Amino acid sequence: MTKTEHPTGGGTRPPAVELTGLSKRFGEVTAISDLSLTAEAGELISILGASGSGKTTLLRLVAGFETPTTGSIRLHGREVASLSPAEREIGMVFQNYALFPHLSVRRNIEYGLRMRGWSRERRVERSAELLARMRLDQLGDRLPRQLSGGQQQRVAIARALAYSPRLVLMDEPLGALDKALKENLLAEIRRVHREFGTTILYVTHDREEALTLSDRVAIMRDTRLVCCSPVRELYLDPPNGYVAGFFAQANVIPLTPGGPVALRRRGAADAEVAVGERRHTLALQGAAAAAETLALAIRPGQVRPAAGDEDLPLPGTVSDLVFLGDTVRLRVAVPELAEPVSALAPAHAALGLAVGDRVTLGLPREHLRLLPEGS
Repeated sequence: MTKTEHPTGGGTRPPAVELTGLSKRFGEVTAISDLSLTAEAGELISILGASGSGKTTLLRLVAGFETPTTGSIRLHGREVASLSPAEREIGMVFQNYALFPHLSVRRNIEYGLRMRGWSRERRVERSAELLARMRLDQLGDRLPRQLSGGQQQRVAIARALAYSPRLVLMDEPLGALDKALKENLLAEIRRVHREFGTTILYVTHDREEALTLSDRVAIMRDTRLVCCSPVRELYLDPPNGYVAGFFAQANVIPLTPGGPVALRRRGAADAEVAVGERRHTLALQGAAAAAETLALAIRPGQVRPAAGDEDLPLPGTVSDLVFLGDTVRLRVAVPELAEPVSALAPAHAALGLAVGDRVTLGLPREHLRLLPEGS
């Protein structure tokens, strides 16, 4: 068992969350497969995945709304798989806010405290503190319907934090908000996490939310946990082609014999790749060294819309062009590749280009990486 040192140095404590060999089946349908994950105290881990990957089921298992088919759920060193949600002492924040419509903001925040037997004086003091910290102190007597979506979500967060749970679960909490409100709430959640030091498991399908908030990101695919790593590491050094494409939004180009990008030689420590008439040798690092199939990965911002003298040239036809202000996103169809190659270039570098134009993209050698093709 991994242990976390107390800040004072006075011994060790168990992780906030330990999931071991966890699975969940609904009849013949498998929702979670043999999943193990540990969250240290005070961490914010985003659970990121496409629809149907199992991320919400995972949160429901931790919360106690579902019972695991197999495996262990330990919270702060205590096995809780057989305990009810109330016995687990977890704060929850839902996408639809789940506020009581007939209660004021203040009474919504105090609700859980009243259920736990807090005195009126303590409830009033705690709700006033949270109203101030969530910048809702002028809205305490309003009903939820009198608030904006962002204000309602702040009330939901305040309610989840009211009795100082050591673990808070957030299930797509910003999914119903527009872009401006979402950015504001992301800042609020970051601030709350810093100030309260609460452990948070945050379910989302939005990679930007995961990038903005997380200490680590757990990526799920088809009911399984693919990886769980720090944000910067996942973005700059993804472990495989799936993570590179899904999280880093990189171009992941399969190496096919006779194709536009081909594997010419493979050794124990490196491999030679051919792009057109040019060849380049790349190191085989990490899981790539043992992978059966390899792919070439490069992020759109590293692809040049016009190949330079030292680049590996990749000719194709512009299939889509989107003006994003200071930048332009190009999608270039390359013969024999199933997916277009994306390039994100300064707007001035794409002047005059239009859909249907022939271009030769430049793949800078220093930005190319070999990864296992799948996950």
